[in-house]
Amino acid sequence: MGRGRAKAKQTKVARDLKYRTHETDFGALARELHGDNGSTDQVESDDDVDTSWSDYSSDPGR
Repeated sequence: MGRGRAKAKQTKVARDLKYRTHETDFGALARELHGDNGSTDQVESDDDVDTSWSDYSSDPGR
């Protein structure tokens, strides 16, 4: 017992998703999937993080 409320809520959400009209911005979705939103800046910042973590290396030979 006790599953009634959870099942009712899941049913309500599923119905809402099925019958509600969605306005999807396919252009924004394509840009996000293709990485046209400045992905080169992210790569540069990742390099900075890697060099800063090298200072904490436990290898005494460095």
